[in-house]
Amino acid sequence: MQLNKIALHGYRNYGELSLATAAGVNIIIGPNAQGKTNLLETIHVLALTKSHRTSKDRELIGWNATSARIEAEIERKLGKVTLELQLSAQGKKAKINGLEQRKLSAFVGTVNVVLFAPEDLDIVKGAPGIRRRFMDMEIGQVHPAYLHDSLQYQRILQQRNNYLKSTDASRASAEMLDVWNEQLAASGVKMMQRRQNFIHKLQGWAEKIHAGITGGKESLTVVYKPSLAAEEGTSPQDQSSLLQQFMLKLTQGKEQEFRRGTTLIGPHRDDLAFAINGRDVQTFGSQGQQRTAALSLKLAELELMREEIGEYPLLLLDDVLSELDQERQTQLIETFQNRVQTFITTTGLESVNMSRLKDAAIYHVRGGTVLP
Repeated sequence: MQLNKIALHGYRNYGELSLATAAGVNIIIGPNAQGKTNLLETIHVLALTKSHRTSKDRELIGWNATSARIEAEIERKLGKVTLELQLSAQGKKAKINGLEQRKLSAFVGTVNVVLFAPEDLDIVKGAPGIRRRFMDMEIGQVHPAYLHDSLQYQRILQQRNNYLKSTDASRASAEMLDVWNEQLAASGVKMMQRRQNFIHKLQGWAEKIHAGITGGKESLTVVYKPSLAAEEGTSPQDQSSLLQQFMLKLTQGKEQEFRRGTTLIGPHRDDLAFAINGRDVQTFGSQGQQRTAALSLKLAELELMREEIGEYPLLLLDDVLSELDQERQTQLIETFQNRVQTFITTTGLESVNMSRLKDAAIYHVRGGTVLP
């Protein structure tokens, strides 16, 4: 997969920009607050129709603009594809090869990306919400139907929580709560099954990559930890049993949920656990081990996505090389060199191991202007 060219209109601090990109490594250099990450962000928005930095689309539109538009030409193994995404106060409009898509989910997945930013180093040691977001972003690209299930789940969850907050348990309608429970469980089980399958496959790649980085001295384990732990003997694929267990847990926790005014069971409380040589790396791992685990996870994403879609995604490295020591930076570069089209942002080349990068295209960004 390759991004041949991209054009921006009214996007953040870019009034107008048209840029042809190199097939290999593209390094985007410039001081802070000049537009480096904005440029990288547009590729991510093309992939998922949402930013990794904000949930407010208005922030993606320039100060003096009423709308923003991203246009791109993508080359996939089956041929070239043109994409267009427009953002305005009225919402988003997406086109593939000039044809408007009725649903954004039909647009998602046309281009695939793996993003690695400094905050991703917190996937291992940070809050559970970071790990849930990681799962949602990556699964959604490969399986757009997951995005539908996730959005549906969030809507039902918000409505159910509003009901729990506004109603006393003694006056609650059992019929009303049953409706929310059935809908929540149906969407939630679909998400849980997707997450279980994704993490199972990701674990296989991450374990192999981590062993390579550490010279076989360490073994990394990644385990999906759903808030609804399936009963012993229940297969993750047994949807009927999982639905029954989900409904039972919601019923059993009703009194506590009304007291707290929130739903206590479901994918919105899932997590991941990481272990190195059997020891919890989140609690007992050194900073170096935590960073190596995060790096292994990101490199595993590349391989898993290639396995799922038949070609490598685009790799976006947002000022992350300066956060990695020489050894980990070298490992990362050797993984994508000559295999994955890569976009790197940095404030200066002194933080990049240029001896390992061959024929990289370099672009200088200043005030929303990009120069070779």
